[in-house]
Amino acid sequence: MQPETLKLLVDIRQALEDIRDFTSGMDFASYRGDAKCRAAVERKFEVIGEACTRVRDRFPGIFEKIETGPQIIGFRNRLIHGYDNVDDAIVWDVVTSKLPSLGMQIEELMK
Repeated sequence: MQPETLKLLVDIRQALEDIRDFTSGMDFASYRGDAKCRAAVERKFEVIGEACTRVRDRFPGIFEKIETGPQIIGFRNRLIHGYDNVDDAIVWDVVTSKLPSLGMQIEELMK
């Protein structure tokens, strides 16, 4: 694996870990009530989406192995361009139901 590919995957993995750390012990109500946490989580999703965009553009064979790659990029774009209309429930759903499988895919790609 090329060093640049590995760096992008490490960036994704680190952002995933940060989101897990930021939201550990929280439920939706506490997440929704914590503006700093929401901002931090959204920023990390932006990092994940940007790293996926770079993987897609530079290493399409690797990108194809990220099952939800196009959705991740779309989610990032929505957070950035629709910053004034972010649905916290959708973000929380992604945190609680989508991140574990993405983390496993990234770990597998890094092997």
